[in-house]
Amino acid sequence: MSKVYQKRRQTLGNLLPMDCAIIIPGADLKYRNADSSYNFRQDSSFFYLSGFCEANSTMLIVNTNGVITSSVFVPRKDKLKEIWDGFREGPEGAKENYLFENAFNNDEIDSELPNLINGMNKVFYPFGKKDGFDQLVINWMKSAGTKDRHSKAIDIADGSSLIGNLRLIKDSDEIEIMKQAANISADAHMEAMKAVKPGMNEQSIEALYLYEFAKQGGRFAAYTPIVAGGDNACVLHYVDNNQDLNGSDLLLVDAGCEFKMYASDITRTFPISGKFSAEQLAVYNVVLEALHKATECVKVGNNIMDPQITSEKVITKGLVELGILEGDVDDLHQQGAFKDFYMHKIGHWLGLDVHDAGDYMENDDHMLFKAGMVTTVEPGIYISKDANVHDKWKGIGIRIEDDILVTESGNLNLTAKVPSDPKEIEALMA
Repeated sequence: MSKVYQKRRQTLGNLLPMDCAIIIPGADLKYRNADSSYNFRQDSSFFYLSGFCEANSTMLIVNTNGVITSSVFVPRKDKLKEIWDGFREGPEGAKENYLFENAFNNDEIDSELPNLINGMNKVFYPFGKKDGFDQLVINWMKSAGTKDRHSKAIDIADGSSLIGNLRLIKDSDEIEIMKQAANISADAHMEAMKAVKPGMNEQSIEALYLYEFAKQGGRFAAYTPIVAGGDNACVLHYVDNNQDLNGSDLLLVDAGCEFKMYASDITRTFPISGKFSAEQLAVYNVVLEALHKATECVKVGNNIMDPQITSEKVITKGLVELGILEGDVDDLHQQGAFKDFYMHKIGHWLGLDVHDAGDYMENDDHMLFKAGMVTTVEPGIYISKDANVHDKWKGIGIRIEDDILVTESGNLNLTAKVPSDPKEIEALMA
């Protein structure tokens, strides 16, 4: 894998203008309380370009007249700290095992990094992504500018899009990992469907997911799971996950594991009793149709807003047919009447982050789908207990979400393994 990361650094370096550099900060160790730290997770972009997972590291890629050089600043070798906290590669290990041309101890960065950017026309780095890092970059540039009186001024620019749009197109190694992540999460959703019973607590279902993820190698969830019974599903980012489950309600679970640093993101909504009521099924089928129609729009050359608009129209039409909205479907869509019940976007990029890096705009317009992109498709209808509708609809919150890979010939549903068809869900739960 080291050569994969080295190739990515070379690719990023070639995107830089001549005689320019980009600085990428790694993540720092975060403390939960006192001297007890959270599990360390490397910054996603830093990992993407290095595979290196030690805290307090910084990377520099330089394009000098077309020659690409990568340098890294890493924790110093320290026998005592390694006894307590684990092995450190040190500069030599970073060069030998991660194929950096230059490597330094991270406590040398203030003296060494200005030398490496001296003479550059411009330095890129991700603006505002790490507390205090903006000032560090300014300090390094000032230091570089005072190396001699004839040093030219160095401009700074935001490098977020350079890195993000590189990450946006997944290579074959990434796709294989994401397929595994999706399969692990799909298995967990199916186990939850089989296990759920009236009277259980949302927290016990959350625990089941985390166990199923970890059992197959996804030790951590890619985000805090949403386990929302009944009306709780109408709170889009509900994470209390502590209420008892009523047999007459639906359970919405938005949960995905992180596997080898890559995220999966699946939502399924299923009946706690194992059987949809007539009203629940009617709303569910509208969301399912929106999912299918929107997914059909995910293909090379289509505008990334096509799935959004398609889902809005399907849901508006469905709400009219159910009698929840009244009026002409086209007029209601233009007015945004659906937003009382479907208020979020259809999806987001997926990769090392659950809301992954990469732009949504290109050349002053929405981006077009390209092969190698992975997006979620997640329409929903949320009818809270306070909605101005007939009582039979209240407390129904439904979202269905799949992870879709854009291919040269169309798309691939990475999460098709877990059923979304209501008959298949009921059969699994029987």
